Formats: sequence, C-alpha cells, structure tokens
Amino acid sequence: VQLVESGGGSMQAGGSLRLSCAASGWTYSSGCMGWFRQAPGKEREGITSIDVDGFTTYVDFVKGRFFISRDYTKTNLFLQMNSLKSEDSAMYYCAADGPRTVAAVTSLNAQVYNYWGQGTQVTVS
Repeated sequence: VQLVESGGGSMQAGGSLRLSCAASGWTYSSGCMGWFRQAPGKEREGITSIDVDGFTTYVDFVKGRFFISRDYTKTNLFLQMNSLKSEDSAMYYCAADGPRTVAAVTSLNAQVYNYWGQGTQVTVS
C-alpha cells in the first residue's frame, strides 16, 4: 500500500488549500481513511475520516472549515481546508486501514491506522 499526499504549501490566514492523497494497493472496502496532522513538539492528531459507506467524522476544531471527500474511483482522497488559521500549520498525513466505520471511537486515533503517507507541509501565516 502506498499513499502519496500533495497540495500543501504556504497560505495566509483566511485562505484555502486542498490536499490530495493518491492511494495504490489499497481497497476502500477495507476500512476508514483519514487525515491527520502533527505540529512540531505535538502529538499526531486526527482531523477527519471517511468510512467504506461514505460516512464522515470531524474533530470539533475543524468542523465547518475542513471537508473530506474521495473521487468516484475511490483511489484518491481529498481534504478541502477553508478559513485557515495559523494554528492549522502542521505536517498533514493521509492514513488508511483504520476502523470499519467512523462510528468507532478510534476512527480519529492515529494508533489504529496501519498505512501512512509521507506527509505534506501546511504553513499558515
């Protein structure tokens, strides 16, 4: 399984970015995919995930600003980030092979995901 993120960069506060994750060797029917982020000196935290049925979940501090989606081929995952804030600056990671459903309490727990991309940096000033 290979996950490759792209779309990161520098943006002024209030702006938008769209991250992409290209998945190969992965079957969407196998479990949740999600987006996580890690700022320097902080633990990796879950942002949002999507399950095999298309249901989504979000951490409170991105609700209404960030949106997860995937394309019809189910091989590309996206994260639309709007109204960016300086505290959104972090390395953003795509992950796969999480719980079966976003209803699981672990759907935003990095420890239960088995596959990870290399990350893409987002800097908001």
